[in-house]
Amino acid sequence: MDEALTYHGSCHCGAVRYTAKSPAITAAMSCNCSFCRRSGGLLAFVPVHDFTLHSGSEVLQDYQFGKKVIHHLFCAACGIGSFGRGSLPDGTEMVALNVRCLDEIDADTLAIKHFDGKSL
Repeated sequence: MDEALTYHGSCHCGAVRYTAKSPAITAAMSCNCSFCRRSGGLLAFVPVHDFTLHSGSEVLQDYQFGKKVIHHLFCAACGIGSFGRGSLPDGTEMVALNVRCLDEIDADTLAIKHFDGKSL
């Protein structure tokens, strides 16, 4: 496995701040489900143990829809969804990082992988 880097993320107002450890993020997923299509996030995934929420737990709001397997979390102050929580089909807990909210990432440089969430 490549050496893990530390990424710093936040919502727009800065109330929600976190770090995530991951090998270099060079690609992100674009999903066409009804939520992602409207919110415009680009996602990269890390195991829950590689994610640390430093501030903002008290302002996070949770939105779920459909099968209610993904926790779409957003800041109640500014409305930005900088990360979400869910599980892989095998039960492994993951955090979905909105790479547009990571300080170290320029989303225009990433390879975009398209996911057909609309068909699920």
